[in-house]
Amino acid sequence: MAQTSQIEKKPISFSNILLGAGLNLSEATTLGQPLEVIKTTMAANRNLSMVQAAKLILSRGGLKGFYQGLIPWAWIEASTKGAVLLFVSAETEYQFRKLGASNFVSGMGGGVMGGLAQAYLTMGFCTCMKTVEITRSKQVTVSGGAPQQTTFQVFKDIWRREGIRGINKGVNAVAIRQMTNWGSRFGFSRLAEDAIRKTTGKTNRDQKLSNLEKIGSSVIGGALSAWNQPIEVVRVEMQSKTNDPNRPKNLSVWGAAKYIYNNNGMKGLYRGVTPRIALGVWQTVFMVAFGDIFKKMLNTDGSGH
Repeated sequence: MAQTSQIEKKPISFSNILLGAGLNLSEATTLGQPLEVIKTTMAANRNLSMVQAAKLILSRGGLKGFYQGLIPWAWIEASTKGAVLLFVSAETEYQFRKLGASNFVSGMGGGVMGGLAQAYLTMGFCTCMKTVEITRSKQVTVSGGAPQQTTFQVFKDIWRREGIRGINKGVNAVAIRQMTNWGSRFGFSRLAEDAIRKTTGKTNRDQKLSNLEKIGSSVIGGALSAWNQPIEVVRVEMQSKTNDPNRPKNLSVWGAAKYIYNNNGMKGLYRGVTPRIALGVWQTVFMVAFGDIFKKMLNTDGSGH
């Protein structure tokens, strides 16, 4: 409990809401969405290599294909989930530290609660619509034929047929993914920070890590967080728009996992793990390292970290 006295009392910082939204929008609009599209394409088409997935994406829309689903769904998702994540994780992490928990436990607790909140409050329908947009088969328009549906027409069609449950399909898998994602990313990043402190002799919490050390810790945390790739593959399968007649309808998390394993084996549950590692690193650098750096600049951290 020795850490408790070193944690300064701070008011709840609502500026983290705007900061989280801005950071996540920047992350998604740069490398985030292309990595998301590659990862999702590989998870949905488990026979494709990374190169083959990239070629398929290029064939569907050129370079723009790598930003499929960015507007409006990824932007809506990024701004709202980033705001929720940074606000909830920062407040929860602070409360854990106040109770005397280690940096690893505090970071993991903050990440788990932030991931849980963003999944059920903001991410459900956006993640579902992004996945539908990325995985739906491209319809070829012929003379006299109907043009491909716009993203909003797809949304209205799902809403008409399945209602709120249809556009939130797979939300429980999203929640499991986000809890394990951000719990791992924050937790492993804090663990890496502690290792750097020991290596560099910064044993006093008042000795701040450099920005480069913060970014390095987030790279480690983001890479290690990809252990839960099977959850992500299950989530993609549940939300994919596919014409496979052999796929059971209304898949549960467990049912989707069985379907993938029966068709593609254990390797199928890890499809897309390479772009997922890259995406995890990119997201963690933005939301953990840059989040800490900007919170310190705005004086909203108060964690002594």
